Parts: sequence; C-alpha cells; structure tokens
Amino acid sequence: MSTELAFERFNQSLALAQNADEAYEALYKLADTLVGARLFTIMRVDMDAMLASRSYTSDSRNYPASGTKPVEMNRWFDIVHGKQESFVANTLADIATVFPDHELIGSLDCGSVINLPVILAGKLVATVNMLHAEQHYTAERVACVEQKLLLPATAAVLFDVYIRHVMP
Repeated sequence: MSTELAFERFNQSLALAQNADEAYEALYKLADTLVGARLFTIMRVDMDAMLASRSYTSDSRNYPASGTKPVEMNRWFDIVHGKQESFVANTLADIATVFPDHELIGSLDCGSVINLPVILAGKLVATVNMLHAEQHYTAERVACVEQKLLLPATAAVLFDVYIRHVMP
C-alpha cells in the first residue's frame, strides 16, 4: 500500500471512529504500513501519579489493555520524559536494560523498539510503542516515525481524551 493511501485510510478511519480502540487501530495500521510493527501498544502516562496504563494493544493475550504500572526512573525515562524524544533500542539486550518484560518481548520475536512520546501542553501524556525484529528500527525508520507518525499519533491520543472526557 502506498504511503498516500495509508494516510488517506487513517484519516477516514479516525473520522469515523466511535471509540478509542478504533482510533488506535487506525494508527496501528498506519504505523505498520510506514515502518512495520509486530507489536503495537499505546500507553497513557499520568506523570503526576507516576503511573502508565496500556490503552491499546495489538496483542491482547500477551499485553492486555488493562491495569497500571509505575513509571520507572531509568534511561528510558530520561529520554522520553526528560528530553521528550523517542526511545529506540535495536537489540533485545538493550531492551533488557530498561524493560523488565524483555523475555516476553523476545519470545514474541521482537528485539527492537521505538517509543514515540506524545506531548500535550508540554507534558508527556502517552507513548506509541512499536516493536519488531532486532535491528528493524533503522535511522530511516526512526526518522519516518518522528516526521510522519507524530501528528497522527497526537490526533489519535486527542481523540481518546475527547471520547473519555468530553463525550462521556
């Protein structure tokens, strides 16, 4: 599928979405087309409470969209929260330095990750998380995510906020 068609489908799907899952599913399809994602999740982040919660997953068996987990103060935190930049790791060994679930990640044939921060009003509110085989997220793919996926990701997160708080 062409990039142009992928964006057109994302825009149409977002316009017709009735819930956050549909908006995030559209974002997942766009991300998979643009750079590939064997596993795709969205984590909402409450920095005041220092908690993260998974609001969307492409693999509900291994990574259900439920519950919360504490935000870890580590290298990932420094990059994603502190610098508000994407976190990229291209080996399972590197992933293991920041994610305690690295064994599960490896068992899913994933060994690289990119976590794209979504910033609203200067605060980290969510991360878009894409995982694939080792060495998958090349500099070109990271640039594509940061240049082409950030605005759609922000739109999908804003849709989620709108549905939860404006249209209860």
